[in-house]
Amino acid sequence: MPNCGMHLWFILALALAFCPGAFGADPAGWELVWHDEFDGVALDRTKWEFEVNGKGGGNHELQYYLTNNVRVGDGMLRIEARKEQYTGPDGTREYTSSRIRTRHKGDWTYGRFEIRARLPSGRGLWPAIWLLPTGERFGSWPHSGEIDLMELVGHKPAEVLGTLHYSDRQGRHRYHGTNTTLMTGTFADSFHDFRLEWERGVFRWYVDDRLYQTQTNWTRRRGEYPAPFDQPFHLLLNVAVGGGLPGNPDASTTFPQAMVVDYVRVYRRKE
Repeated sequence: MPNCGMHLWFILALALAFCPGAFGADPAGWELVWHDEFDGVALDRTKWEFEVNGKGGGNHELQYYLTNNVRVGDGMLRIEARKEQYTGPDGTREYTSSRIRTRHKGDWTYGRFEIRARLPSGRGLWPAIWLLPTGERFGSWPHSGEIDLMELVGHKPAEVLGTLHYSDRQGRHRYHGTNTTLMTGTFADSFHDFRLEWERGVFRWYVDDRLYQTQTNWTRRRGEYPAPFDQPFHLLLNVAVGGGLPGNPDASTTFPQAMVVDYVRVYRRKE
């Protein structure tokens, strides 16, 4: 009689080895608590919500965030910035894009965040993977903090940034971070792994498993250290166009441009 258990185990092993959506064991010391492999044909609205507006992030950006600039297929999420005019309640913009978040669908205090993505390039493009406080326990931005897991300014396609934003005792905006640069190629050439490990009193940033920054010190307007980074945060993915950090597109910038995401995985420390 055939060994059905062995047969099923062999099929599972092949799936883990070859299927795009499959992945292996949890990293040592961590357990998976939330993930999206983008195996469907549309954005999973039980995990994400759209932010639709023409106000951007308050950085003089040029895009209008819509819902139809997101596509899911072939195991990938695609967030696309386009040069097209759109008029909505927040005015008229000459570019469109999308911004999605996990607020009230995925909120975490501490964790390991892993995102595999290929990034757009070109002057004026500003893809970001970041976290904002869900409850803003210490007040509105920047008092409750912001965690930038990854930002890229399009005219520096081989460099990404990792930054913390917060405020000092006088309530003034403060931020601290650094960058890392690829030895060869750009982040638009192929997929790369972006990782943040956030534990009590420490942040660690990685690209392709290489640690490039650790932060353990920051100020706060209210609360005791490690405030404001001791409350639930949620994840955001977006591609902005223009703004104070990347500047505006110019004649060399081509559209459409997209951030393509293979997966998003969130882990917590095992007890």
